[in-house]
Amino acid sequence: MASYKGHLTFSTALGAAYGGAGFLVLGHGWGAAALAGGLTAVGGLLPDLDSDSGVPVREMFGLAAAFAPFLLYRRLAADQRLSPEEIIVVLAALYLFIRYGLAALFKRLTVHRGMYHSIPAMLIAGLAVFLLYGSPSLKLRLYLAGGVMVGFLSHLVLDELYSVDFLGYTVRLNKYAGSALKFFSPSAGATLTTYVLLTLLGYLAYLDWQRNVTAP
Repeated sequence: MASYKGHLTFSTALGAAYGGAGFLVLGHGWGAAALAGGLTAVGGLLPDLDSDSGVPVREMFGLAAAFAPFLLYRRLAADQRLSPEEIIVVLAALYLFIRYGLAALFKRLTVHRGMYHSIPAMLIAGLAVFLLYGSPSLKLRLYLAGGVMVGFLSHLVLDELYSVDFLGYTVRLNKYAGSALKFFSPSAGATLTTYVLLTLLGYLAYLDWQRNVTAP
């Protein structure tokens, strides 16, 4: 499989291209383009949150914990029911939950190259970004969600490419072949949980989309 540094290098280059395309072709501002590029780079690391290794996993959960409050801030700031101080408390609590609570939960419940290395997990990551970022512009939210999914997909594709040995006269597959670009896993419980979460987030995204479309 590709190394942590390999995934980071590739997803960062991909993020620069994705952000540049958003700025030059799609007409997004430099801030939105830079944010999308950053999400693409982080998305390229997300599948390895289920890894058993130490430092890279801590770094990835740190990045995920930092990005989530930034994405949620705009939605909370538009909510007149919360004071600025309460927003800060909510964002800090979200950071701590992801950085420590979710990290510990992942470690206990996931296995490397399980359902978190899959196409449904990529869709979950995209839906999470779409729901967290409360911009009235659906175009912008889709662009940001697309960024994290492009990065996520790049990780899965690289893992599959690294599972193929092209040396010699025959193509050989190692034990990880087919374990990244998948829709199901050997664990029925993990597969069911993933699809339940995907369905729930998809439904919430649909409701949010409808609210934005019908808003005056």
